[in-house]
Amino acid sequence: MTQTPTTKIIAIDDDPTGSQTVHSCLLLTRWDPETLIEALTDAAPLFFVLSNTRGMSAEDAARVTREICVNLRQALASLEEAGRPIQPLVVSRSDSTLRGHYPVETDIIAEELGPFDAHFLVPAFFEGGRITRDAVHSLLVDGEPVPVNQTEFARDSVFGFQHAFLPDYVEEKTAGRIRAGEVERFSLADVRGDIGARLLGLADNGCCAVDGEQQSDLDSFARQVLAAVGQGKRFLFRSAASLLTSFAALPPQPVAAEAMSAYVRGGRPGVVLVGSHVAKSTRQLETLIEQTHAVPIEIDLERLTQDEEPLFHELIDRLETAQHERRGVVLYTSRGERQFPTKAERLAFGERVSGFLVRLVRSLPREIGFLISKGGITSNDTLSQGLALRTARVLGQIHPGCSVVRCPADHPRFPDLPVVIFPGNVGGDDALASVYRIIDPQETR
Repeated sequence: MTQTPTTKIIAIDDDPTGSQTVHSCLLLTRWDPETLIEALTDAAPLFFVLSNTRGMSAEDAARVTREICVNLRQALASLEEAGRPIQPLVVSRSDSTLRGHYPVETDIIAEELGPFDAHFLVPAFFEGGRITRDAVHSLLVDGEPVPVNQTEFARDSVFGFQHAFLPDYVEEKTAGRIRAGEVERFSLADVRGDIGARLLGLADNGCCAVDGEQQSDLDSFARQVLAAVGQGKRFLFRSAASLLTSFAALPPQPVAAEAMSAYVRGGRPGVVLVGSHVAKSTRQLETLIEQTHAVPIEIDLERLTQDEEPLFHELIDRLETAQHERRGVVLYTSRGERQFPTKAERLAFGERVSGFLVRLVRSLPREIGFLISKGGITSNDTLSQGLALRTARVLGQIHPGCSVVRCPADHPRFPDLPVVIFPGNVGGDDALASVYRIIDPQETR
């Protein structure tokens, strides 16, 4: 007998930081149909497929997104045939500062999993101080909203943009295919009121921009969206993490943030890996070095391009020495964003650095107590390649916006290792040091 369809929130995440507001769910670094079926039938109401497309060219991002969608369609069909139908709610989870392959990814998802009645842009991320008011997306700086196009993120060498007013952003990114005047706006007053009739009237994959300046705004929006979905509407979302909090409606996480050190293996010191090079990450790195006992070890990227093998072995020797001395380490790439003549050369260099960091993760001392991975692309590579995880379960958040996952007990090199996923653009200047102090049992304030 066929069951009533179960709604499952499926976040196709362009880097591994979308789980930064939830807990107890699976992260997938593989997306073969069998792994997708495992996640679709898991008890948690949502899961994340870590596509890592923010670190790819637009062409590769389209290819990977299409592969995920094709396999997902096959997995859903298999469950339907087995009498276990799933009603998918698909979210293209991306950056709360508007960087990413939009509209490439939402276009591919619509082609493979549509048709949809609308797609919604919901970039608000409250834990990171990102709000949307009157369709202008802003970052809170010292409590004051700064339109995101006036921040360093808008000058990103791959994903730069000119507009914080979301309708203009859509027109810019779609090269005029969707005009600003065609974007339907859901204001704060709208989402706090009754939008049920408007949601039911949406059709033809129209583009909508959604305001939000506190979690209750998106809670109200999500409840009404789910009610419309229950009446047969099909929607797609391009969002940051806070919308997922509202959709999942999870209880408080089972392990308190301040208790996360309980997962550290043997009370031993760990490693902080900092690949993110945005200014916020650099300030956090400097504070970590100033305020804690972690041994700073720089990865000289200029030397990497000229002298890779000696550099690698030198770094491993220093890591082994620190572990033997029971000292924590912060391993970081040299600071600043290098300039390249073309986007392709910039991405190629990024891939070389990522490959080097993966080698380092694979060769970390077996006895480390924990790992903190700073940066979205760095964290994806750490989980999927460095630790070779097929799936991982989120234990919860150690700091607003920072997830903790754990390697399985049968991991060949790092059984039960807790790993903190720390996005590059989250937290104040002392956030990384604060997380380190929480998780390192040997660290004193």
